[in-house]
Amino acid sequence: MIKNPNIRGNQKIRKILLLLLFSIFSSLLVLLVGNTISLQSAAKSPVDTYLVLGGSIKREIYIAQVAKQYPQTPILISAGSKDPCLVGLFQRENAPVENIWLEHCAKSTFGNFYFTLPILKKWEVEHIKLVTSPTHLPRAKWLAQIILGTNGIWVETDIVEEIGVPGNRESRFKTGLDVIRSLFWAVGSKIIEPKCADVLKLTQVNMTQWCKDGFRCEHQAKLKSESICRGRRKKEEGRGKREEEGRKNIVRFQF
Repeated sequence: MIKNPNIRGNQKIRKILLLLLFSIFSSLLVLLVGNTISLQSAAKSPVDTYLVLGGSIKREIYIAQVAKQYPQTPILISAGSKDPCLVGLFQRENAPVENIWLEHCAKSTFGNFYFTLPILKKWEVEHIKLVTSPTHLPRAKWLAQIILGTNGIWVETDIVEEIGVPGNRESRFKTGLDVIRSLFWAVGSKIIEPKCADVLKLTQVNMTQWCKDGFRCEHQAKLKSESICRGRRKKEEGRGKREEEGRKNIVRFQF
């Protein structure tokens, strides 16, 4: 009996796929076993960084309050609200901004971890608090534990209640695909390190240009662009006066 060549071809493809999946899961198993001790140690260490996933400004309102309590802990906001709106939030809370970083390359939940992992590794982070919302679970936690966990970073969630539908809500099908992609990337991230060209500190936001071009913030933030720009100008004017007084005092001291 002659076998159909299409059947033979399908069987060959199936064997290749099974072999590929076996290789990936074997690599993952090795990574997980190897990381077990380091993850246990990381879990007991203090929180190194807050990682905020964009999609709801409620998360960023919350993190501005956290920044006041823990000014020395770095905060990385991935694909968050518009830069001037974040400036306005921290300005309103009178929160320190020196340790606030913004990453703008991510376009999805998978992208959040794809682009932030190299940054966290560079910072030698061991323990993060993942700031997200109930509707973003369990997807965000799964992807974080797969991608970050296999790289020795312990993930602890910090859940912020929200109003309405968040901007990063994704289907179950998309979640399934992202979990599969994450399993592949858990291995790939050991070899490849993507670069995000759009990472900056909150202090580097060009407010002069933003105020000139105009912007709007999410209504839940209860922020107006006019008040943000006005507050920024007052702050800059105050800084300018202090610098001028400092220069005058130096001149007086010299004479």
